[in-house]
Amino acid sequence: MAAETLIIVPTYNERENLPQLVKRLMAQPVTLDVLVVDDNSPDGTGQLADEIAATNPHVHVLHRELKQGLGRAYIAGFKWALAHGYEFIFEMDADFSHNPADIPKFLEAAKAEDADLVLGSRYKGGIRVINWPLNRLVLSIGAGKYVRTITGMQVTDPTGGFKCFRRRALASLQLDSVQSNGYSFQIELTHRIWRRGGKIAEVPIIFTDRLLGTSKISKDIVHEALWMVWKLWWQNGLHRSPQPPEE
Repeated sequence: MAAETLIIVPTYNERENLPQLVKRLMAQPVTLDVLVVDDNSPDGTGQLADEIAATNPHVHVLHRELKQGLGRAYIAGFKWALAHGYEFIFEMDADFSHNPADIPKFLEAAKAEDADLVLGSRYKGGIRVINWPLNRLVLSIGAGKYVRTITGMQVTDPTGGFKCFRRRALASLQLDSVQSNGYSFQIELTHRIWRRGGKIAEVPIIFTDRLLGTSKISKDIVHEALWMVWKLWWQNGLHRSPQPPEE
């Protein structure tokens, strides 16, 4: 049975996590494919991904020569997904901060609400974050309020990275014009869909900070997000409500 769902997993030094992640993804009660987008990991994650793909037709690997950031990895994965005809296209971390068992409820919400984008929210109906220090939690919650205040986009977790896009939503975007690369990449893609009048649904998730490997967050990523929010407001004509393009 051909899969209509693709899980895109960007990797950089995720050798410890990848085999178990693929195993858990394949155990889900929905037919899905996995695309590993590896940025030439020094620890051999890309080679390991190739070995897994050689034994599993549902696993694919996209190799990139340089580490160019999360956003560039996802753009490459989105283009691959669109070229291969997938209907539901996920963003998902490789470090188990996102639970593979949540995938069916994303798909259920996408179909039931005819959503263009389904966001996994750490804050819808309460705070569900495990193993984060208080300063990281305050930064994340504050970032959400910052985005909502400036842009008017009323989603509870605009910086979250567990998402399901409809094919039509990604196809409507000019992917090569996406400018941000770190956590602001998550804000920018959601805002682009929102301001075009796209339907956005949110499902509650439990976020668990990584147990293996190291976090990729940096001060540069935070700074990028701070100024990108103002740029998105400007691109929306200084409006704090969706401004769909005229057909």
